[in-house]
Amino acid sequence: MTQIYVGNLPFTVSEPDLMGMFARYGRVSSVRMATDKSTGRPRGFAFVTMNRMEDSDEAIVRLNGSHLSGRTIVVNEARATDGQRSNSDNRIQAMTRLNLL
Repeated sequence: MTQIYVGNLPFTVSEPDLMGMFARYGRVSSVRMATDKSTGRPRGFAFVTMNRMEDSDEAIVRLNGSHLSGRTIVVNEARATDGQRSNSDNRIQAMTRLNLL
């Protein structure tokens, strides 16, 4: 599964809206919109998880830089935070173990 970062979102966009956008490119496992802890209002970014890497790659290519409600959105593979590995890091590590690199 691939986790995708979606940024510069209009505050009017909902999780179902994002689910519909990404479902055009494949099966979406989950959508998580970041919200402010004190107000509950959207923070303008979300994470979308897609099952197949090919689908997420196509969604990233087609949606990055596209316009949504007057804003140019940023769509890319989510980066790992401290203590986590990204999917690409995991793939490289697995390929190294299998002597494919």
